[in-house]
Amino acid sequence: MEFLNALWGYIALSAPYLLLGLTLSGFIKQFIPMEKVKKWLGRDNFSSVMKAAFIGVPLPLCSCSVIPTAVTLRKSGASKASTSAFLISPPESGLDSISVTYAMMDLPMTILRPVAAFFSAIVAGLFQMFFNKEEEVVEQTQEVQKSCCGSGMAKEISKDPIGTQIKNAFKYGFKDLVDDIAFWLLIGLVLGAIIQVLVPENFFELMSVNQSRFLILAVGIPVYICASATTPIAASLILKGMSPGTALLLLLVGPATNASNIMVLQKYIGKKGVALNVLAVVLVALGFSFFADFLYTNFLETNWAVGDLHNHAHITWWEKLSGVILSILILKGVMKEKVIPWFKKKGSDSCCG
Repeated sequence: MEFLNALWGYIALSAPYLLLGLTLSGFIKQFIPMEKVKKWLGRDNFSSVMKAAFIGVPLPLCSCSVIPTAVTLRKSGASKASTSAFLISPPESGLDSISVTYAMMDLPMTILRPVAAFFSAIVAGLFQMFFNKEEEVVEQTQEVQKSCCGSGMAKEISKDPIGTQIKNAFKYGFKDLVDDIAFWLLIGLVLGAIIQVLVPENFFELMSVNQSRFLILAVGIPVYICASATTPIAASLILKGMSPGTALLLLLVGPATNASNIMVLQKYIGKKGVALNVLAVVLVALGFSFFADFLYTNFLETNWAVGDLHNHAHITWWEKLSGVILSILILKGVMKEKVIPWFKKKGSDSCCG
């Protein structure tokens, strides 16, 4: 019963902000012309890297679905530098995960997360420019690799009436996108509730902050954790004594790197390029981790919203309603993407499983 109460608390607390994030993500996906993005990112210079990092921060692309989008950009003429920048910022942030961060943590962490993602992307792009020069001109082609996680952003914006485009925006946010992240979001919520119930108070005070950081890096780099799913886990770990900076490290490293994507990317930016991307993520994430701990130690208080999960009297009626809607969407997505394909013996085709 305690576990179910904690799980419902996480769902109800995050639901209004996540539903808002899904809505905004749908409109961004629908109304950002992909052809313009390709033109912005085509040159091997700092301006293209900046644009790629900036554009990628709010985009609703997980660590898996960003791959076909980045491949499309690369094949359409985008440089290694701008492609690498684009590969990093969307998985680390995205409007859906930013909104959940605000729901479960606080405003400073909500700001630090996308800012760190932006700088991670810039550093990765600069590393590619200086240490992984273009060896040949990329063939111009319109070939698109389909995402195993649902639709990416390779499709050009349609010329449909505005009403149809708005309908498509909601369809993407509340159908395609939520189906993509449903399984991993559920895993994150369940793990957050388990940590809340089973992990002893002040557990992480038994180890040093640097030991905690090393543990997060060791687990987060090779393992896939989507951005939205990391948030309840990080919030729960903070309540058990983990420093805010170490929690930020988890929010950045987990979504941006994983073993399967590293294997795919070697073909397009090379092994050296992949290593530079991982190095950029780790260095910037560590830097922001120390910076966050400095801020919270000297200037800020960790008055996390998730700290009141045990008190259901604080959950308003609209949070409860949003929680019910989110629960239905998550269950629908898990059924569609995991349960039904498993019974049809097609689950092994997913690169996100």
